Amino acid sequence: METKKTIKIKEGPSETSLTAVIRISGMVKVNYNIENTLERLRLRKKYSCVLINTKEKAIKKLLEKVRFYVAYGEIDKPTLIELLNQRAKSTKGNKQELKMNTEKVADELISGKHLKDLGIKPFFRLHPPRKGIQSKLQYPKGVLGNNKKDINKLIKKML
Repeated sequence: METKKTIKIKEGPSETSLTAVIRISGMVKVNYNIENTLERLRLRKKYSCVLINTKEKAIKKLLEKVRFYVAYGEIDKPTLIELLNQRAKSTKGNKQELKMNTEKVADELISGKHLKDLGIKPFFRLHPPRKGIQSKLQYPKGVLGNNKKDINKLIKKML
């Protein structure tokens, strides 16, 4: 007797979940392990931002480890286009070419490409937020941790 085994393949949404991670806390009195994790995420300075794909389990673990030092959440397409227009820097120095193709670049990022593959530096330097933030409190009252969709408001305050 042969038994047939069916294999279930989990299929997520077609779009990758692109997450923006912004370092909120500074570098003073940061634990070595946390500092090393922030370095691996390319968040070396205060108010720097990176875009990552959170479908990988390892990335989720890193975000959980540094949730008291960063604000993160899912970025939407209009905010991503605005971020690319104002803050993206080319690795080759061709900023004019980058400004023309930001919508195309945003589509490619959402589809799963990396910033380095597109000739863009893998991080963004942002301004301190206008009108301030609650930088020592967790999300519902402050900005630390998972901000979900409200990360877009925070990014717009920092552009």
